[in-house]
Amino acid sequence: MDDLSWQRKSWIDSANDPEGGFPLKSLPYCVFADRGGAARLGVGIGSFVLHLARCEQDGLLNGLPQAVRAACQGPTLNGLVACSVEDHRALRERLLDLLDEDAGHAVRSDVQRALVAMAEAALLKPVESTNYTDFYASVHHATRVGRLFRPDNPLLPNYKWVPIGYHGRASSIIVSGTPVRRPSGQTKPGDDGVPRFGPSRSLDYELEIGLVVRGGNRLGEPIPIREAGSRIFGVCLVNDWSARDIQPWEYQPLGPFLAKSFATSISPWVVPIEALEPFRVPAARRGEGDPEPLPYLQDTADQAGGAIDVSLEVWLLTPAMRTAGEPAHRLSQANLRDLYWTPAQLVTHHASNGCNLLPGDLLATGTVSGVADDSAGCLLELTAGGKNAVRLPNGETRAFLEDGDEVILRGFCRRQGFLRVSLGDCRGLILKAL
Repeated sequence: MDDLSWQRKSWIDSANDPEGGFPLKSLPYCVFADRGGAARLGVGIGSFVLHLARCEQDGLLNGLPQAVRAACQGPTLNGLVACSVEDHRALRERLLDLLDEDAGHAVRSDVQRALVAMAEAALLKPVESTNYTDFYASVHHATRVGRLFRPDNPLLPNYKWVPIGYHGRASSIIVSGTPVRRPSGQTKPGDDGVPRFGPSRSLDYELEIGLVVRGGNRLGEPIPIREAGSRIFGVCLVNDWSARDIQPWEYQPLGPFLAKSFATSISPWVVPIEALEPFRVPAARRGEGDPEPLPYLQDTADQAGGAIDVSLEVWLLTPAMRTAGEPAHRLSQANLRDLYWTPAQLVTHHASNGCNLLPGDLLATGTVSGVADDSAGCLLELTAGGKNAVRLPNGETRAFLEDGDEVILRGFCRRQGFLRVSLGDCRGLILKAL
C-alpha cells in the first residue's frame, strides 16, 4: 500500500476535517431518497452525499464499464455489488479524480450539481440481502457468555476449531433509525412447569460488524482462503437485537430462532473494503495451547494483515435522559481486531461446504467484545445475565433495555497520519410490544 496516496485531499473542505469521518479515501456508499422520493445511490464525501445517478446523467461517469454505469442508476447497492472487482476499482478511481483537490474548475462545477447536503438526505437501507448469516467470532464474548451457563467450561469443544454461525432472517433487516418493536414469545423462567407467552423482559443489543459479500461462488464450489478477502465488498455496522429470555427456552436443539429474527439493524453506510486498507493489522494472537487453524482456514497473508483495526462503541439514550436534554451515555468500547477469526476466514468457512454466497449477502461477525469487562458488546455480558445492572450517570440503572431506550452503535478507524474513517451510526429506538 502506498501511504502517500492516502494523503490526497478533496476540494470539498469538509472532507479534509480530521474528525469528519468521510474523507476522500473513504467514499462510503449509501442509498438515499431524492427530492421526488425515489431511492438513489450515493457516496459520502465530507458533509455531502454525491448523487451517482446524476453523475451518470451528466456524463461524469462516461468511459466506465456499462455495468457500473447502469448499477449507479439503481435503487439499491445490489447491482453495484454484483459488478466485478475491476469495475469497482474503476468507479472508485473515477470518484477519487472527480473529488480530488486537483480537479479542474469545470469538473468541480459539474460535481457540485450532484451534491446533496448530508443533513438533508434521508438515508435508506443500502442493500437488499437475500441471505443473512450471523457468526460467533469473538472468543471474549463466547467465553463471557459461556461462563454464565457453564462456569467451569465456558467454551464448547468446537469453538477454537470452527467459525460458529447460524442462518438468520433476511426479511427483518432494517436500516438505522427504524424503531424496533419489543418482541413477544415463549419463556420459561426458573423451574416453572409451564412456559408463558408475552413480551420479552430481557431485550438486548449486540454490537457487530457486517460484511457485504461482493461476488459469490457457484453452488458446490468453495472459496479458497487466499481469495476470500476479495469477495468482501464493504462493511457496515450491525445490531443483532436479541430477546435473552426467549432464546434459552427455544434454542435447544436447533439454535437461535424467534429471539433473533424480529429485527436486525444495519447502518446506512457501506464502507468499501479498499478504504480500510490502511487499518489492516495482524490476526489476533491465539492463546497458549490453542490449535492452529485447519489448512483450509490458514493463509500467511491473512494472518499477517487480515484483521481490521475498527473502534466500536455502544451508546444508550434513555427517555429520562432525552427529556432532560442529556447526551447519550457510552456503555462500552471494543475493537474488531480482537476477533478470533478474520473476515476472510468467515467467508471461506461459509463456502467451504459449497454453499453459494450471493452478491449482497450479509455476514455478521457476532458480538464484538474485548478482554476487559467494559469492552463487552451486549448487556448480557455487561450485567452478568442481568444480575449486575449498569448504573447510568443520571442514577438510572439497566439490566436489559426498556421501552423508549435508544441504542446507538458507532464505528471508526484511526491511524497516525490518516484522516478518521467513520462507519456512521446504527440507531434503534425500542417501542413497546403490541
